[in-house]
Amino acid sequence: MDTTTTPLLPGDRSRCGWLRRRLRLKNPLSSELSGAVGDLGTFIPIVLTLTLVSNLDLSTTLIFTGFYNIATGLLFDIPMPVQPMKSIAAVAVSESPHLTPSQIAAAGASTAATLLLLGATGAMSFLYNLIPLPVVRGVQLSQGLQFAFTAIKYVRFNYDAATLKPSSSPRTWLGLDGLILALAALLFIILSTGSGNDRDLQDGDFAETSSNESQSRRRRLRLLSSIPSALIVFAIGLVLCFIRDPSIFKDLKFGPSKFHILRITWDDWKIGFVRAAIPQIPLSVLNSVIAVCKLSNDLFDKELSATTVSISVGVINLIGCWFGAMPVCHGAGGLAGQYRFGARSGLSVIFLGIGKLIVGLVFGNSFVRILSQFPIGILGVLLLFAGIELAMASKDMNSKEDSFIMLVCAAVSMTGSSAALGFGCGVVLYLLLKLRTLDCSSVTLFSRSSDGSQVPRDV
Repeated sequence: MDTTTTPLLPGDRSRCGWLRRRLRLKNPLSSELSGAVGDLGTFIPIVLTLTLVSNLDLSTTLIFTGFYNIATGLLFDIPMPVQPMKSIAAVAVSESPHLTPSQIAAAGASTAATLLLLGATGAMSFLYNLIPLPVVRGVQLSQGLQFAFTAIKYVRFNYDAATLKPSSSPRTWLGLDGLILALAALLFIILSTGSGNDRDLQDGDFAETSSNESQSRRRRLRLLSSIPSALIVFAIGLVLCFIRDPSIFKDLKFGPSKFHILRITWDDWKIGFVRAAIPQIPLSVLNSVIAVCKLSNDLFDKELSATTVSISVGVINLIGCWFGAMPVCHGAGGLAGQYRFGARSGLSVIFLGIGKLIVGLVFGNSFVRILSQFPIGILGVLLLFAGIELAMASKDMNSKEDSFIMLVCAAVSMTGSSAALGFGCGVVLYLLLKLRTLDCSSVTLFSRSSDGSQVPRDV
């Protein structure tokens, strides 16, 4: 009998090579796993709030976002985040009357269709190449600082478990969600990760010290940075959920919720688009596509295609929103947070996606009982580092003019609570400064010759 095997076709070999490259670790496994949970400080509060206030189907959201994580990890080969559409979430829970699941889905699908159109027509790449870098940095700085401010509120104040809105009462020092717990998590992450660059140490980083001291210090820092700090802190938070409320055990029900297609009426489309999609679209264009592409180049020296990122957001939502999954996008804050805690490859978010799939399929909607007891102070600590990492992307503004544009853009974005408003002011300011320094030497005026005809004259 012939036992020879048929060799792989060239296309098969190329596909296998592509998959192996996507599944290759670029950092120790512990660091990639730690980075996988680096964005949960944003993800969990928004998902929990929408579940409690707007009756979002948590099981469906976890399953679909799990698939999204796996797909984006394979597609982009970086820890591309899958975050909630924040403006839609804010409108859904803060304005009265609250948006229904169908209206949330309509808002998400409308935003996704807009991004898909911009990407497919090439308009998104045009915007990406046109928008000045200081303006993008201003949007990133404002988003990062807003994350940090929200994180500090999470740590300092108590939150209503039903709505996740801050109360006026400060958080107590003791307890399973007290200040001491949050500060201990903060100190642990600082001691283990430092400023976040220890994983990228180069041989010349310690040239000022003696050889033995340099090697000893480098080994110590690499040992500390290898600790999966975010993963450990998140795991402690999960354990504390069951300690805070042991009745969770008997309330857990196994199995996912049943999939069903939402019925979206014409009124749902109108309400969702006007109230939620309109404020979300500029934020998605700036923070989910343009800022993500810029930040990817900063962190990974990898220029992502704005067209591909835009189409990715459009496709995933035009599928999931019809089943009641939360509208999601990519985000510079999530990318910065995952990078901050050690994620360097798409495998990081693939691990996260697998975890979401397992939780969504095994626990379904009953997992909301666990999340409702998760210490908000710990989520605040994770969100703080994600926000600071995003804000630090603005450190490359070396000229005073670029810094001026960036800071004005950030200030307007934060005081007006609108990235679109800050973006518009930043672009106008950039154009005014360029107009001010415009070289007028090429401007020509007309003078008359002796025969009465006009001839150009250089000024």
